[in-house]
Amino acid sequence: ARVNEPGREDENRLERFMRHKPSLFTGGYAPDGAIKWIEEVVIIFDAMGCSEVNKTTLGTYVLREKVNHWWKNAKLRMGAGGVIIT
Repeated sequence: ARVNEPGREDENRLERFMRHKPSLFTGGYAPDGAIKWIEEVVIIFDAMGCSEVNKTTLGTYVLREKVNHWWKNAKLRMGAGGVIIT
């Protein structure tokens, strides 16, 4: 009955996502690399039928180094619904 445990659905979704072996994204100054990474994860999201919220959660899970720090700072500046707080 592990299926009905709180948070288990999110854990299962993450496990399914990681089985697709998405590349880690570290950022940097290579726009072509960023575009390639986005295209790769979009294919995975489409195959999984992800909602927009799940796309954000799963996509940010594979952010590393500088881009992960950028994302954390961006989240702090955003309010509910992704609106930037000034």
